[in-house]
Amino acid sequence: MENKDIGSLACEILAPFNDKKPLADIERSIIKTYRKHIWSKFIKAIKEYELIGDGDKIAVAISGGKDSLLMAKLFQELYKNGNQNFELEFIAMDPGYHPDIRKLLEENCEYLNIPVRIYDSDIFQVTDRIAKEYPCYMCARMRRGFLYGKAKELGCNKLALGHHFNDVIETTMLNLLYAGNYKTMMPKLRAKNFEGLELIRPLYLVEELYIQRFIQNAGIWPLNCACMVAAKKIGNKRYEIKELIENLKKEIPHVDMNIFRSAENVNMDGIIGWKRDEEKYTFLDDYYTNY
Repeated sequence: MENKDIGSLACEILAPFNDKKPLADIERSIIKTYRKHIWSKFIKAIKEYELIGDGDKIAVAISGGKDSLLMAKLFQELYKNGNQNFELEFIAMDPGYHPDIRKLLEENCEYLNIPVRIYDSDIFQVTDRIAKEYPCYMCARMRRGFLYGKAKELGCNKLALGHHFNDVIETTMLNLLYAGNYKTMMPKLRAKNFEGLELIRPLYLVEELYIQRFIQNAGIWPLNCACMVAAKKIGNKRYEIKELIENLKKEIPHVDMNIFRSAENVNMDGIIGWKRDEEKYTFLDDYYTNY
């Protein structure tokens, strides 16, 4: 068999399954078929966490994966059916994709009528050089910094990323089991190095299962990681945590929601220590003064 690189082989495998539905049907399914599990939870997150305000200009970051493609369409539907009190810019970064992967990104956005601006970078090369065996964390940080910069250039005050419900609970468990702290992925946060910019996560309440179903039903084949660096490295702790949670659900059906809600129901009377703005506190600070 002829040797093929990752990008070419992936695109050849995907080609037979690329039977796209008409765009109008895809857009209609967001409001109709997936109203309960996607659209309503998207709207709920926006309202509950106050993710969008009047006059916002939002940079919607598109990686080409299933999550960001859905997020882009959700924003378009919101703008079309809402108050239009905000502006949208759709941006993507090419960190060094194989040409076939880049082409897939462009074709998907064109078919879905997402007017994306694609910017080139050399993040894959840099990550491969400096991050050694575990490049994903460094790559994510560099990508986010790049996207913040482009959002700022375009006059945006918010950057939307496609992290979903499962990303949130997996991050919580990663921090608990591997970092020894209790910290979750926040629905929004202020950028530390880019004044006036805020990161928002509108898919915060949307489960990955329904994102997968939406994309499969649409007949769109999204990019996965498409990273030529991580493909050569060993292991990924996030996949291990994902498998752990799925195994736990067999015995505890609502364990995923319990993990999510644990970050909303922290009992400070049962915490030994905590941090705020890098300042450490302990229960002993006021233990004796309260009695």
